[in-house]
Amino acid sequence: MHRNHRAAALTATVLAGALFAAGCSSSSGGKKSTNEGAAVSAGKAATPRMTVAMVTHAAPGDTFWDLVRKGAQAAAAKDNVKLVYSSDPSAGNQANLVQNAIDQKVDGIALTAAKPDAMKDVVAKAKSAGIPVVGFNSGVSDWKKLGMLEYFGQDENIAGQAFGKRLNELGAKHALCVVQEQGQVALEARCAGLKKGFSGKTDILYVNGTDMPSVKSTITAKLSQDSSIDQVVTLGAPIALTAIQSLSDSGSKAKVATFDLNQQLVKAVQDGSVEFAVDQQPYLQGYLAVDSLWLYKTNGNFSGGGTAPVLTGPAFITKDNVDAVAGFAAKGTR
Repeated sequence: MHRNHRAAALTATVLAGALFAAGCSSSSGGKKSTNEGAAVSAGKAATPRMTVAMVTHAAPGDTFWDLVRKGAQAAAAKDNVKLVYSSDPSAGNQANLVQNAIDQKVDGIALTAAKPDAMKDVVAKAKSAGIPVVGFNSGVSDWKKLGMLEYFGQDENIAGQAFGKRLNELGAKHALCVVQEQGQVALEARCAGLKKGFSGKTDILYVNGTDMPSVKSTITAKLSQDSSIDQVVTLGAPIALTAIQSLSDSGSKAKVATFDLNQQLVKAVQDGSVEFAVDQQPYLQGYLAVDSLWLYKTNGNFSGGGTAPVLTGPAFITKDNVDAVAGFAAKGTR
């Protein structure tokens, strides 16, 4: 199909709660822990106060994690939970943060396993200490092996395949998949899935996602070097918005599509500068991760039977359906 004849937008499919399957940070950078979720709502649980540590691989400047934290805070406020959030993009440092949570004798831990091997020992220590651990966002292929109780997110390889098939429908021939953190399992799985689902050529470009000027210059150089690239695939909203600038700087006629949303990205889909986005619903991931630990402690519940993850995506956001989520994005929850 010629690229000027766009295929009809796929219906946004939200699979939260389905069984089988499943980046990015707030400006805090994760160097210190912060207590969150103190707000009291009308529906606050009457159960005893409990403490949940949320430990992520968030890198400074990625607004994706602001959405995760808002979801976690909402669940914490409802469930009478003291939420202690911390993050570090270094796998070793993240593991140390998990150890800190164990030492503090928290009631539950929610973590991302972007580098699963680094989490193995501390998850085992948490289990030995009687602290339940749930995973979310990264580590869909490893959470059971690590011994986590539950997992919330999307199967990134399947999401990548769906992304590639959509590019086939749009007539793309040569895609550039931009990875902002080499070796991060979720990001690598997205590009691997893309290559599997896309019938055209796929190149991988690694950039330093914590240095946006470098991201811009690296993408610009690649597009200037290879004019046959007609599709830029980014794995995070801030990278997508930077890629738009690279298109202009290089004079490339390529299109941009991305994984993940933020408020600015929603506007880019609305104005057509980004073709579409795949939404994994980070707010929902944060909410479910905290709420699941409360349910486990207060009622012994756990989702997926300990064998299957709970899917929060993928949902395709296109120009045809973006207005339905724009209001939520404006409030900072999508």
